[in-house]
Amino acid sequence: MSDGTPDIGGLAEDLEDLKATVAGFATQLEHNTAKVTQLASAVASGGGQGGDGETSTDKEKSKTPPFILWLPGEKYAAELAALAVWVKDLLVPTYFGEVSSSAPWCPSWWAHPAAVARLHAAWLAWQELTNPEVCGLTGPSVWHRDHLDPMVSHLRASDGPFAGCMTNPDRPQHIVLPVPPVEPLVPPPVSAEPARR
Repeated sequence: MSDGTPDIGGLAEDLEDLKATVAGFATQLEHNTAKVTQLASAVASGGGQGGDGETSTDKEKSKTPPFILWLPGEKYAAELAALAVWVKDLLVPTYFGEVSSSAPWCPSWWAHPAAVARLHAAWLAWQELTNPEVCGLTGPSVWHRDHLDPMVSHLRASDGPFAGCMTNPDRPQHIVLPVPPVEPLVPPPVSAEPARR
C-alpha cells in the first residue's frame, strides 16, 4: 500500500516469523529446564553442596565452601559424582574444544587432584553466579571472565595438569605427572637471644 499501512500478507508473514521465534525460545527453555532439573536432582540426591544433611543453620555458620580435596571419603565421592555430571553434561560439551598439544585433555580428569580442585572451584562459582537471586543478571558474565576462562586456560595449558595426557583424540593417553619432592621442615636452632628486627 502506498500510505505506509502494511498489507495483510506482510502482517501474516510477520506473524509466522514471530511464531517461529517463540517456538525456538520455547524449545531452548525446555532444553535449559531439563538440564537445570538434572543438575538440581544430582545436588538434591546428596551429590552436591548442601546434600549432606546440613541444616540451614549449619550452612549459615559455614562461610567458606569446602575444599573438595579435604572432604572425607563418602562426602568426597558424592561431591565428585555431582561434579562429574556438570563436567560431562555442561562444561566439556559447551566450553572445551579440540584436543591438541597446546590444549591437552584427560578423559580421566578425576585422577588429577589439581584438575579436580580447579574444576570443583569453578563449579561452586557457577552454582552461585548463575543464580540471579544471589548475583543479579551479570553473574554469568562474571563467572566466564573470573572463573571459567582462567580455569580452562590453566587446565589445558601445555604445562598444566593434563600435560602428559591426550593431545590427539586418536591416541588416548593418561599419565599422572609426578609430584615434586618436598623436604620436611627442619626447625631453626633456638637462640638464647631474641631475634632482632
